[in-house]
Amino acid sequence: MTVSPRVPRQGEKIAPFPALLGGPASPVRSAGNGAADHDEAAEPRRPRAPRAEAVNAAEASRPDRPCVTELRLSAFGVHRGAGFPLGPLTLLCGPSGSGKSSALRAYEALARLGGGAELGEVFPDAADCVPERARPDAQRRRGFRIGCTADGPEGPVRLDVAVQAEPRLRIVGERLTAGGRTLLESALRDPARRAVQAAWHTAGSSLVTRAPLPDDRLGTALLPLRVAGRTDGQRQVLAAAEQMVVALRSVFVCDPLPRAMRADAQLGAGRLLRGCGNLAEVLWRTRSECGRRHGLLVDAVRAGCAGPVYDVLAEPGADGTGAGGTVRALLDRGDGLRTPLGRLGNGELRYLALALVLLTGPGVLEVDPAGEVPAALQTLTVLVDGFDRDLDARQREGLVRLAARMCERGHIRLVGAVSDASWAAGVGGVTVVDLAP
Repeated sequence: MTVSPRVPRQGEKIAPFPALLGGPASPVRSAGNGAADHDEAAEPRRPRAPRAEAVNAAEASRPDRPCVTELRLSAFGVHRGAGFPLGPLTLLCGPSGSGKSSALRAYEALARLGGGAELGEVFPDAADCVPERARPDAQRRRGFRIGCTADGPEGPVRLDVAVQAEPRLRIVGERLTAGGRTLLESALRDPARRAVQAAWHTAGSSLVTRAPLPDDRLGTALLPLRVAGRTDGQRQVLAAAEQMVVALRSVFVCDPLPRAMRADAQLGAGRLLRGCGNLAEVLWRTRSECGRRHGLLVDAVRAGCAGPVYDVLAEPGADGTGAGGTVRALLDRGDGLRTPLGRLGNGELRYLALALVLLTGPGVLEVDPAGEVPAALQTLTVLVDGFDRDLDARQREGLVRLAARMCERGHIRLVGAVSDASWAAGVGGVTVVDLAP
């Protein structure tokens, strides 16, 4: 399935910075001075109750595990008012400069913010994310806006974040919505303070609760620490925030670097790093942990590497000890010959590393999932820039078919960037988002 990102219609205006978070009227609104205030006149009319059949169908279609189903870049890099639908397996395609890498970067940034990271850690070069033609306002401010939708048991939940990159990096607006109701909204009220004024839905004796939140962290990720959960409204806020955070947090950014994978690896925690330079260490650990998954890996490697492959294994490295030292990975050719990974081509190494990623999980990959949520209720999302880099046609097709099989099971999702996705047209379950101008 090939889709195009949602872009502004002809004549549609994109709100300039700092007109940050526009949208329909809601119980919480931004006052003229930037504060979040309640406006009873802005309370939307209660919609007519849907028919029971429609409600049951909608509930049946909701995923059991929270997952991100749309990425929105209102003003980020080359993107203006774009929305990218994300399926279980999504390929972003387009020529160089079309914004594939920046879309993945925005997804990773939201994931890190959802995990509680500070804004400065996530955007050390925030000015580079501002659209090139964006002009500063009267206060010399420039910034960008990113957002996403997370679907799950609570239905679609939307998160939109406005970031000021200049003159000072800070979050100046945030909105969390679900079911047509604004559950959290924040706005910058006093530029001299390192805080934003926030208001969240309460539906108790007070319709909203107001309090300051830091301007360098995502407010949605802080809600479990600030909301008591005593009223139905508060519980709705907590459920929506939890769904968004769980959907965002379990992300593994992967870009296998063949030159790093050729060297022996130091034994350590046995968790695969984003560059896959410690692939040998991970194979040393996983080969004996799950024979079935290792067998699937061997089958995949056999289909993507030249020559016979009997096994994929690791052995003590040059120091000859293994314990506390180094290990190296090899392909067992089945006739007494073992080929070190250093002899493999770049495509073979990237293929092997990505196959291992697809066949493992958070316990093996260097990710920080929500520890308070059972693993069965979480989905790991893998982000791969240059998904088809260095791969030949056979490796490319074999890898995307393996990804489609693994993503169909629901425990893993993948968003990859490719220059051309015509080769994936015949593979079921692939969503292709064409970014070509």
